[in-house]
Amino acid sequence: MTVLESRKALIEGKITALELVNKTISEFEKDKESSLPLNAFLEIYKNVVKMAESADAEIAAAREKGEVEKLFEEKPLLGIPFAVKDNISVKGEHLTCASKILAGYTAPYNATVISRLEAAGAIPVGRCNQDEFAMGSSTEYSAYGATRNPVNREYVSGGSSGGSAAAVASGQAMFALGTETGGSVRLPASYCGVYGLKTTYGVLSRWGVVAFGSSLDQVGLFGKTPSDIALPLSVMSGVDFYDDTSVDFPAKEELKAETLSGLKPYTDFDKLKIAIPKQFMQNEGMDSEVLKVFEDTKEWFISKGAKVDIVDLPILDTSIAAYYVIALSEAASNLSRFDGIRYGSRQDPGEGYDELYIKTRSEGFGPEVKRRIVIGNYVLSEQFSGDCYKKAMSVRARMQSEISKLYETYDLIISPVCPTAAFKLGQKVDDPMAMYLSDMFTIFVNLSRTCAISVPAGFKSPDAEGTKLPVGVQFAGPMFSEKKLLNIAEAFEKDHPNQATGMEG
Repeated sequence: MTVLESRKALIEGKITALELVNKTISEFEKDKESSLPLNAFLEIYKNVVKMAESADAEIAAAREKGEVEKLFEEKPLLGIPFAVKDNISVKGEHLTCASKILAGYTAPYNATVISRLEAAGAIPVGRCNQDEFAMGSSTEYSAYGATRNPVNREYVSGGSSGGSAAAVASGQAMFALGTETGGSVRLPASYCGVYGLKTTYGVLSRWGVVAFGSSLDQVGLFGKTPSDIALPLSVMSGVDFYDDTSVDFPAKEELKAETLSGLKPYTDFDKLKIAIPKQFMQNEGMDSEVLKVFEDTKEWFISKGAKVDIVDLPILDTSIAAYYVIALSEAASNLSRFDGIRYGSRQDPGEGYDELYIKTRSEGFGPEVKRRIVIGNYVLSEQFSGDCYKKAMSVRARMQSEISKLYETYDLIISPVCPTAAFKLGQKVDDPMAMYLSDMFTIFVNLSRTCAISVPAGFKSPDAEGTKLPVGVQFAGPMFSEKKLLNIAEAFEKDHPNQATGMEG
């Protein structure tokens, strides 16, 4: 069931919040006992049944008064369970960022996005697996094991929000929260065959989200339909006192009202101007079948009346280098707080502070996190900061300027999400450069602080095992164009029903 279908069933009394929650718990327990567990959820939260019972009691009381519709206007997500990435704080629940260094840590407060969803009646049902501290593209760099792809469990789910994507794709969650630094929502959405939205920087508060790269991090959403994303987005967005980078979302109320009555498919295609950067189409590592899905999507836009142009954006050739310099520098700074004194686990050999610090971090962090900390500190060192970090920031400023200028002429940039579909577990885990290049089409959105959505657009031909791997196409727009992107995605969904993994067809 979708979010809106479940909401309607709750209003009509055809289902209860407890039944929805118990379905997630049942699917989780059943999967845990399977021969190849997805490992999407790390844990179901302890208060989830109580929260569901409380929602049902609230609905029952409103029904007696004839005020059910009014109640759901005030709390539009009442009784709807959702999944949470393991770097987003839920008060009183474990928060580990899939790292041994935070083993046993309990969040003392809610992230703002959690508080706002709970105020709308939604129920955080459990925390999902991820790459350790959100550093990875496959959810194989987790202290708790890899998350498998629900389409074929021999393949990766993508990362770093792979657990959240897999939970939605497998039907264990109706929608889920992830985080994005360079593509960590859109990539697993593409690999798992669901919708994944990266929001404009500042639209969703980062308060209570464990930082990777503070100037890049954003909360994102997964759903099986654009509406599954739109309604939660509308209730979570807006300025937050606790996050100075948060901003108002102009379309918040409009999006909420529209979603409740059914997200409207975009219709003004004859006015739509679309850019395709030639730099993306010249990629030598592009899978021919991924390219075919993208070309089919391009032709769909043209058939609807949109104007599509190939544009030249040379600045995109620098995006990978600039991104990793900035992201890893910020990661090294942010992760310096995990020292064995203030948070999580402590390994104390009794030989002084320095040895405690070294041993705690050596044993607590996994190899990919260590690699990024070392590179980040190298970049920030006095000897190299001028050559690397400052140049990367200059590239970023230029990219923001050129992308903004492009959007003065064009409404949309479209591209594949990734040069390939999902790959097999273990195939790239020891090849960090291949992992980093997975994000080559997504990073410009993060550097320019704009928004984009991964849309399930097709499949690769069946492999030797008969698996049709999902392929996503990226629709990117200017700042605060989330509503327009969702409307366009809804139009695509209407013309291409059941592309999302697990949808009834």
